[in-house]
Amino acid sequence: MSQHQSSENEETTEAFDSPTVIAETVKGPDDAAESQATLSAEIDGIEAQYKQDVAGGKKPETQPRLDYRPYRSSILRHPTKDPRHTDPETIELFSPAFGHRDIGTLESDLTIQADGEPIGERIRVTGRVLDGEGRPVRGQLVEIWQANSAGRYIHKRDQHPAPIDPNFTGVGRTLTGDDGSYSFTTIKPGPYPWKNHHNAWRPAHIHFSLFGSEFTQRMITQMYFPGDPLFALDPIYQSITDQKARDRLVATYDHNITEHEFLMGFNWDIVLTGANRTWMEEEDDD
Repeated sequence: MSQHQSSENEETTEAFDSPTVIAETVKGPDDAAESQATLSAEIDGIEAQYKQDVAGGKKPETQPRLDYRPYRSSILRHPTKDPRHTDPETIELFSPAFGHRDIGTLESDLTIQADGEPIGERIRVTGRVLDGEGRPVRGQLVEIWQANSAGRYIHKRDQHPAPIDPNFTGVGRTLTGDDGSYSFTTIKPGPYPWKNHHNAWRPAHIHFSLFGSEFTQRMITQMYFPGDPLFALDPIYQSITDQKARDRLVATYDHNITEHEFLMGFNWDIVLTGANRTWMEEEDDD
């Protein structure tokens, strides 16, 4: 081997022994997010501790935890001081009054609000609005909003790649009857992704808004569908640590509501007050 060849080989060896410089990859907003496995482990740990506490005599929790860690944004929004009970002002003992002239009879049917029929599984959701004593709450405004069958809202902040249905607005309203009953005809919503963690999906649900008979009964909540495989993975649903309380958010399939070759029927009662009241969402400051 010549001296020249030996020198070339030595230079080549030195080059391979040097540290390799790799260009930094630009990551998307979700690439560094925590995994579903991480969140599920936290959920399971909280669930196990809760069951242990209840077995030891702690009172069951019927409302969601405001500082539920797996629901990441709740850490930034939950109250930091203990609540103080005060007597409501006189005006808070009355709710807005709506008459049948204020609400169109067709506003409760979300499948006929456009020129064509929306795509998806047609359903009817019906039930009663009750107070803590089981008495009907009459003549109260019930509003709903939801994603379409592809899991997409008509909202500028919802930009995930699912189709918008031009024949589905996703909003409706009605008044409760003398027996506290309400009924909506709509399309079953699809699950949708959200930014809590990587590959996070919300179970299919419908948002409900009610005033009750006074402002202290103001409620915003969510209704879910039975048998959803995403229940165990969803931090919002799991923020209610008691299973019986969670079950009150899930509608029941009702074959008597189901119509032949037309739609599937679900029943869901809403309790505004008392120990068995339906879970209530905290309203955002904005």
